[in-house]
Order: sequence, then structure tokens, then C-alpha cells
Amino acid sequence: MTFDYRSSVSIGELCIYSSALIIGIFLAARPGFGRNWGWFYLILFCLARIIGPAMQLSTLHGSPRASIYEGYAILNNVAISPLELVILGTLNRLLDSIHKTYNTFLRTFMLQIIQVVVVLGLILGVVGGVRAGNSFEEGNASGQHVFHPGPLGKAGSILLISCYVAIVIITALLSIFKSHLEAGETRLLLAVVLSLPFLLVRLIYTGFSTFSYNPKFNILDGDTTIFLCVALIEELIIVIIFEVTWLTLRRQVKEQHNKARRQIDSSNGSDPTQPKRGKSTGQIALGFAKATIFGHLVMLFVNRSHARSGVEMQARRA
Repeated sequence: MTFDYRSSVSIGELCIYSSALIIGIFLAARPGFGRNWGWFYLILFCLARIIGPAMQLSTLHGSPRASIYEGYAILNNVAISPLELVILGTLNRLLDSIHKTYNTFLRTFMLQIIQVVVVLGLILGVVGGVRAGNSFEEGNASGQHVFHPGPLGKAGSILLISCYVAIVIITALLSIFKSHLEAGETRLLLAVVLSLPFLLVRLIYTGFSTFSYNPKFNILDGDTTIFLCVALIEELIIVIIFEVTWLTLRRQVKEQHNKARRQIDSSNGSDPTQPKRGKSTGQIALGFAKATIFGHLVMLFVNRSHARSGVEMQARRA
């Protein structure tokens, strides 16, 4: 095969999602992000968007196996599920934040049920894609690259579409209680709301590629411009929304930590507005003395003298 338009798009995916993967790992490793298990799925999505284009580019050399096309098609079809899991992870964090100050009728197990359905849709998409590879091999022998998901693949897509509807409902209900969110968490809700329209467009493309026999939506040799504008760009916008939001959220978390620390300092009697001074000469000398044997003996004698003075003072008061 020759280098074509789709191969150029694949190279762009490799470059962009390699950077997104590094940012995702960096953010997931930072303190304060452990409550959002959705980052694990964002990293998986970036990996899928790296492995898939790599498979497509590998078809340019020699006579590629049908399994390469099959893997590329499966990764494109099921890539929507990690994005839904990212949103569910963010909604889970928002729900925990609300429940710290206000008890709602929404419960974590509701999100967990949706998560299980998304994972089930992912499994059905993979199994259905593997079974659809048999019909692809026959088409490949005739020189055509055609991939039509079977009943299991279609069932997986239906589950993912149904989960999107459930995510929209949960997001709308959480928005009612947004006034009870912790400071800085509102931007996470905004990130979810902004990502939902792009996720809807991506699901529309999934629906056409799964249930339609229109060659323009063929996941392998379909119209590359449609694939780029209706699927890939939407996915990238969602990733950018969440990564940028979490970068700014980290700054907000740090500011809250500093504010809490200042409040603790002020409650201890120190002035938080005054800059911290360096150690005095006496403190430095005292620290040096404690580090020597002679210093330990002197400090032991001083401590005993203070203890005797305290006992004498208590005896006089009695």
C-alpha cells in the first residue's frame, strides 16, 4: 500500500496522543488525584489511540495480516467506552464532593451500574469485532477492506449509546446540587457538560459505522475526512477539556492547601501575613550543640534543672 490521506491522519494521532498520554500519566501521578479513578481509563484511551494508528501504518509495508485490520477496526469501535468511563469517574468524584455537605438521593452504586454496563459494551464490542474478522478475511481476499460488526458488536454499541443517555441524566441531576460542591470542583462539572455534545457526535459516527452499510462510514476504508471531523476531532477535544481542567484544578487544590495552612498558623498565634524568618543564631547554635555528645550532656543538665525548678514551684504553691 502507498502512503495516503489516512496514513497522514494516523501519524497525527501518534504525535498528539503520545503527548496526551504523558500529560495523563503526569496528572494521575500527582497527589490529590487519587479520588478520580477515571484517569486510568483516559490513559487506556490514549494507548488505544496510539496502538490503532500504529496498526494502520503497519499495513503500508508488505502484505499485512487480516488480524492487523481487525485490531485497528476494533480499537476504533470500542474507543468510545474509555471516554464514557472517564466521565463516570469524574461524576463519581463530584458526587462524593456533594455528599460531604449535603445528602442527595443519588448514590455511588448508580454510577457503578452504568460503569458495569459500559465495560460489558466494551467486551461485546471486542468479541463481536473478533467474530466479524472472519467475514473481513473473505472480503480481503477479493481486494476490499470491509468490516461490518456482527450482532455482538451491534449489541455493544447499543449499550454504549444507552449509557450515554444515563450519563446525561446523572449530569443533569448533579447540576441541581452544584451549589454544594467543594471549591474548585465546579469546573469538573463544567468539563463534563462541555464534553457531552462532542461525545454525542462521536456516538453518531459509531452508530453509522455499526448499523449502516454506507461505504463512507466504513471504519477501514471509509471517507477519511468524515472520520477525522466526526470522530477523531471530537475525541481529541474531550481529552483536551479534561486534561486542561485538571491542570487548572491542581493549582486550585494547592491554593486551598496554602489557605488551610495559613488558617492553622493563625490559630496557633502566628501571623500568617508575615513572612517566615530564618533561624536565629541562637537556634542554629542550639541545634549544633544537640548534635554533639557534649551538647547532649549540657541539655540533659538543663532539662533536669528545669524539672527541679518546676517541682519547687509546685511545692511553694501547695
